[in-house]
Amino acid sequence: MNRKQFIKTSVLAVSGFYFLQSDLFRAAERKDDQQNEIIEAPIVIIGSGYGGAVSALRLCEAGKKVVLLEMGLNWEKAGIPFSNLLKPGKSSAWLKKKSIAPFMNIFSLTPFTGTLDRLDFDHINIWVGRGVGGGSLVNGGMAVTPKENYFKEVFPHLNAEKFYSHYFPLVQKELKVNVIDEEFLKDCPYYKFTRVGEEEAHKAGFKTMRVPNVYDFKYMEKEFLNEVPRSALNTEVIYGNNHGKNSLDKTYLKKALETGNLEILDLHRVDDIKLNDDKTYTVSVQQTDTSGVLIADKMFYCKKLILAAGTMGTLQLLLRSHAVNGLPLHEGIGKNWGNNGNFMTGRNWVKPLSGGTGAKQSTIPVGGIDNWDDKEHTFFTEIAPLPMGMDVATALYLLINRVDKKGEVTYDTINQSLKLNWDESHTAKMKENAKYFVRKMNKANGGTRSHFLFNNGFGADICYHPLGGCVLGETTNEYGKLKEHENLYVLDGSLIPGTIGVNPFVTITAIAEYCIENLIRENEFA
Repeated sequence: MNRKQFIKTSVLAVSGFYFLQSDLFRAAERKDDQQNEIIEAPIVIIGSGYGGAVSALRLCEAGKKVVLLEMGLNWEKAGIPFSNLLKPGKSSAWLKKKSIAPFMNIFSLTPFTGTLDRLDFDHINIWVGRGVGGGSLVNGGMAVTPKENYFKEVFPHLNAEKFYSHYFPLVQKELKVNVIDEEFLKDCPYYKFTRVGEEEAHKAGFKTMRVPNVYDFKYMEKEFLNEVPRSALNTEVIYGNNHGKNSLDKTYLKKALETGNLEILDLHRVDDIKLNDDKTYTVSVQQTDTSGVLIADKMFYCKKLILAAGTMGTLQLLLRSHAVNGLPLHEGIGKNWGNNGNFMTGRNWVKPLSGGTGAKQSTIPVGGIDNWDDKEHTFFTEIAPLPMGMDVATALYLLINRVDKKGEVTYDTINQSLKLNWDESHTAKMKENAKYFVRKMNKANGGTRSHFLFNNGFGADICYHPLGGCVLGETTNEYGKLKEHENLYVLDGSLIPGTIGVNPFVTITAIAEYCIENLIRENEFA
């Protein structure tokens, strides 16, 4: 359908709602008393990460018209290249004057709506992705399925057999998950850090595992041969990958757009939501430019609203809307929050006399250390890259632990911001596991704890995987419909109670598939 035809068919009357698709909202524009734009749509999704992308695709395939609001930039449309780690440019950070990687922030920036944002709290910093595709733009792409016994422990009410036989294979296919070729891994100089990490782990008595990824390893083989532009082999990852990575804009969202039923509005930040008397919702939105300057205030009226803004974004919207608009909320909202056991550590003087961990390093991790069956020290560890452009004989690790002591997110009405009840007591066991791991590795292989990384070698305040606060089956029904609401749904990482034991996006995607499938089956969006 061309754009002219689309305008003609965009405005449809359904149950008293006039709604439209396409960004040509002027076709049915009206204003409120404050001259804010008013847009009416049947289904609005907030956020284009894993839950939002899944919801958009399945609803569009079911013939529903969907408007998706994303506060970040549509990078594909913008045509702005992503930055690499060693030379971060304007696309790297969200409206910051300085780069915000976990370390080495020596780069000045001009504020721009970049890909990576950092939310700073008293005892923890949380990194999140910004842009169409959400966290899929900035993560390492590790597509790990959780241990089945731990999945059952975290979600005892779910049918684990159905997840492992259907939903997990489904999302692996949709996300284009693949595994690196072992011969390429053995020979490629960019993966010396993985080979060293696995060798030393085995010597220390740890079990390793090959980790699948959404990065296209066939593309990587070509970039190694200089047949295609380099991305993973050009220190690109946490500020986005220009090539090779199958982020959501290339998988779920691309398929959803191809149905003709989806309109994505980027640089549209939702401020709060209000429950109307007829159980519909008013969504207050600020449209900005790429420097964060307000362009327009807009009001969206929708019959059905899906919150998929990521754990922190969804909690911000729910708790703020409760504070300013009296949005009804279940008492469990904000509780059972966790960092997915994220704890970073490192080791120095790793094989310093034999080339260390390699001067050239791929940014895409493919190796993990599986210590989950150890009842005393339970963790999964990512053998992480540290691409500094030279050999620093340093090994970097992201431990993912159990989260036995959960935190709570609340809303500070005075400062109009989230508060997080989370301190060193929540990460004490994680630190104990990290000490155990580093000591055992050093005893078997030599080396020292990496004192120059983080806080004396321990990154307790680093979180890439915030989870929980709106737990499935507790604050929602079994399919993500928020309790005390008829037309409001949550479909993102906030459904997982603080921990899943591995990198969580495969699980988030599978739960979103499960929820939206059943919501559609029960005619929630009829």
